[in-house]
Formats: sequence, structure tokens, C-alpha cells
Amino acid sequence: MEQQFFTSTLTEKERDTENILRPKSFDDYVGQDKVKENMRVYIKAALSRGESLDHVLLYGPPGLGKTTLAHIIANEMGVPITVTSGSAIPSKFDLSAILSKLKPNEVLFIDEIHRLNSSLEEILYPAMEDYRLDFVVGKGPSATSVNIKLEKFTLIGATTKAGNLAAPLRDRFGMQMRLVLYTPEQLRGIVLKSAKKLGTDIEGEAAYEIARRSRGTPRVANRLLKRVRDFAEVLGDGRVTRDVTLHAMQVMEVDALGLDAVDNNILTTIIDKFSGGPVGLDTLASATGEDAATIEDVYEPYLLQLGFIARTPRGRVCMPNAYKHLNRKLSKERMEMLSIYADSEVNED
Repeated sequence: MEQQFFTSTLTEKERDTENILRPKSFDDYVGQDKVKENMRVYIKAALSRGESLDHVLLYGPPGLGKTTLAHIIANEMGVPITVTSGSAIPSKFDLSAILSKLKPNEVLFIDEIHRLNSSLEEILYPAMEDYRLDFVVGKGPSATSVNIKLEKFTLIGATTKAGNLAAPLRDRFGMQMRLVLYTPEQLRGIVLKSAKKLGTDIEGEAAYEIARRSRGTPRVANRLLKRVRDFAEVLGDGRVTRDVTLHAMQVMEVDALGLDAVDNNILTTIIDKFSGGPVGLDTLASATGEDAATIEDVYEPYLLQLGFIARTPRGRVCMPNAYKHLNRKLSKERMEMLSIYADSEVNED
């Protein structure tokens, strides 16, 4: 099957490894059972009618397999896939060129689709709805309206911030699928499958130790597996055992909950420098030396899920679970204040 990649931040070796680990079918894809069940129906119906699949929006935290699902959907439909990202399309002419080259029923996958600017979104409206390009070339009296007919195609958009999509664009996706975090057991299955594909011998207990530290995310599970494999090859006989895994996690500063040095820095900064909060995101970023977007998109979702922090109208606060995890004493007055925060409405900074 033809695949076109417009952007990539991976080296050729890293891309080969990612392709080896990436499932090629729904049967090989672990987790997201509801999404898989529904997509099987939609794909079967589209194929029986001889039509292109309706447009699909995949959203949820990073690392849950949105890109993998897009490739599987194209494979199941038996059509090529063109891959790009919202930040890699600089102008409406570039987007128009991509759309005009699509073959009948082909899949166009746009990762980080929320990063498209508004002028590009306006190009997509008629393209998604009526399969045509409408745009104006030139200015003033010499301006010319251009209308180009497109082949029927399927747009799959992936985003970690569905709320940032303009409503007219979001509403044009006939299928909107939310991906959820994985359970440790599901991640254990992914680790075992990935180890087999990598030719690595691994104990079931070791796979679970990696899985429960993977923050509910397959991408993290595969990353940790590859690093533990390094320790196993250098310090042992190549077999990934529980003891090797625990040693590797200790050296990499990944605790039993999957929190790393950055997570702990965020929590201790809120507690020690800001008396447990509230503290604004930009202030927290400056105090920790981390990028605000990285804190919000990468670290904060898992800390929120664990109940370690809360977002309030005044900023981030550390909750009792964080104090307990860090073995910090929580005063009665602070506990009473946190109970108020827990009941308050959650807002973004």
C-alpha cells in the first residue's frame, strides 16, 4: 500500500522500529474496544456500498494510538494513506495541492489538526462536504474564483485538543472517536506483543512492571520497553526480567505510578514554592524550567487522572493524594482549603 509522509521527526532507524511495533489490523490492535467495534461496522458498510468512508476525528491524550488507528483504517479500507500534520501545511495552496492529488477513496491523515490556521480550515469545509476546492486567487478587480472538483476521500483528523477545533470543522466529521487511557493489563499485552516483535525475551512480571508505569499510554510502554531492553542486554543476558526492570526504572527515576523526575519536580514546586497552590500555568512553567505547553499536554493529564493536582479558576493546586505520594505532611487548614478546591469548577488558566 502506498504511503506518503510529508513530515517526520524520527530517524530512519527509529521509524523502522516504530513500523515494526505498529499494529497493522484491528485484530492486532490492543484496547479501544468501543472504537474498534464501531469502526468495523462503519468500514464494512462503506465497503458494501462502494463508497468512501465518512470523515473521522480521533481525539484524546497523546500516545494512545491515533496515528496507528488511521493507518489501520486505511488498511481495512484497502486504500492508500497520505500523512501530514496541521503544523506542516503553511498555506492554502499547499493544502489544495495535497487535496487535489488524492486518489478515489484515499485517506488523508492530518495529525494535530487543531494547529491548522483558520484560512486552511475554510479550504477544508467544501472539500469535506462537497469534495471541491473553492478559493480566490488575486486581489481586487483582478481576483478570480477557482473551483476544482476533488475525488471522494476520507479525512482522518487527530488531535489532543478537540475543543480547539472550530465548530464548523468539528461538525463535518461524521465519526468522532474519543480514545481513552489504557489499563495496566491492556498495556501488559502490548508490551508482550512488542517484545515479541523486537525479538526480546521478557517475563510476564517484567511486562506488568513496565505496563503499570506507562501512564496508561502505549507509546510510553513501548519507550520504556526499549530502554529496559538496553539494560537487559548490557547488564544481563538480554532477557528482560523483573529484577532488571526494577533496576532500570530506578536508574531512570520512574516510580511505581509511572511518575518521573519532571512530574515530581512539578508537584514539589507547587508544594514547596507556592504552598500547594494555586499557581498559574505560566508561573509554574517558569519555576520548574519546563515549557508551559509541555506541562499542560504531556504531564498534567496524568497528574489530573491520579488526583494529584486540580485546575481551579485561580490556577493549579496539589491535592491530598500528591502529599501522600511524596510523604508530605498536610495541615488541617490546608485540607479544608483543598476540599473547597475539589468542589470548585475546573477551568483552564
